[in-house]
Amino acid sequence: MQKHPEPFTNKLTTKSLVAHLAEVPDPRINRNKDHDLVDILVIAVCTLLCAGETFNDMEDFGKAKHEWFKTFLKLRNGIPSHDTFNRVFAALKPAHFLECFLG
Repeated sequence: MQKHPEPFTNKLTTKSLVAHLAEVPDPRINRNKDHDLVDILVIAVCTLLCAGETFNDMEDFGKAKHEWFKTFLKLRNGIPSHDTFNRVFAALKPAHFLECFLG
């Protein structure tokens, strides 16, 4: 009788999206941090998963789902603007962003 391999799910951790994205180093200088990096990244990833494509989409999606995001993000200065999303993603090192999902 053939033995089946262990289910793949046994090897995975149940780490949340927020926990994964919290590991990304913040490239911004302290005086320019009106929004927590993890808030920006979570809204961006959720937007992309829901077929959003642009920084404007990220701002619009964040505003539309603001009440939901407030249940697990700080959002101390509300939803970031499209310009904030643009500046943050321009400063991020792609390898760090990828590493948070693979590591």
